[in-house]
Amino acid sequence: MTASEEQFAALPNGIELCYQTFGDPTAEPLLLVMGLACSMVWWHDELCEELAEAGFHVIRFDNRDIGGSSRLRGRVTLPMLTRAFAGVPTRAPYSLSEMADDAVGLLDVLGIERAHVCGVSMGGMIAQTLAVEHPERVSSLVSVMSTTGSRYVGWQHPIVLPTMLRTSRGRDAYLERMVGFWRLIGSPAYRTPVEETRALAGVSWDHGVSGAGIGRQMMAILTQRDRTKALRSVSAPTAVVHGLADRMVHVSGGRATAKAVPGARLRLIEGMGHDLPRPLWPTFVEVVRETADRAHATA
Repeated sequence: MTASEEQFAALPNGIELCYQTFGDPTAEPLLLVMGLACSMVWWHDELCEELAEAGFHVIRFDNRDIGGSSRLRGRVTLPMLTRAFAGVPTRAPYSLSEMADDAVGLLDVLGIERAHVCGVSMGGMIAQTLAVEHPERVSSLVSVMSTTGSRYVGWQHPIVLPTMLRTSRGRDAYLERMVGFWRLIGSPAYRTPVEETRALAGVSWDHGVSGAGIGRQMMAILTQRDRTKALRSVSAPTAVVHGLADRMVHVSGGRATAKAVPGARLRLIEGMGHDLPRPLWPTFVEVVRETADRAHATA
């Protein structure tokens, strides 16, 4: 099941989202939400195909400010990021709520009333926000390697932030930085071959990378509100997946998410870091399918 051609959805808020689909359009819709600085191509084609084979009409898309989607305005400086990281009130160009509204807008354009939603990292934060603020649009929720927005959980390892703030000048520099970065935060027990990472990073660069856009996305993360109390209202069947070796978002973030959502099921994976390694794809597909099936059982 190959991907559709890249398509573009014009939303009422003026944002244009680039998206692709996999599988039978009449199957259950599954919306995949990617994380910080990553376009939809980091949802590997073959993983999307496996999800389609599991009975889903898979929709992956570029969040605002990455890939083929709209670039916004609003300058983000290092002092702004530092203040926000320290918890000092700082104005962000946009919020995670607005990014969740983008996802709702895409569903509207596609004529989809409700969808299963799976998000990773920042995408998990967006997916959680979607389930809180637009519960009627979410059939089931899978939050992967993400957190609640509380500053007391889901912290980063100190070695991660300096690497995140580095910039790349040109394609070759970007590829090498991505190889190093994914080596730093990836799964120690499931190492992705360097050449595979470099190839996917090349696809990502060619699809569209914006340093300024990444800064704006980062500000949305750093200024997000704590969703812990709000997550108690989520009624959609929910699963939380987190690696015990995650340096980017400490496993406490996953545990807190599962504790906050009534009936959520927590899957902790030994040796998994902050990536989607090929050997774990069957586990991801199983969790998404199982959570969707729980939605049918409670309908």
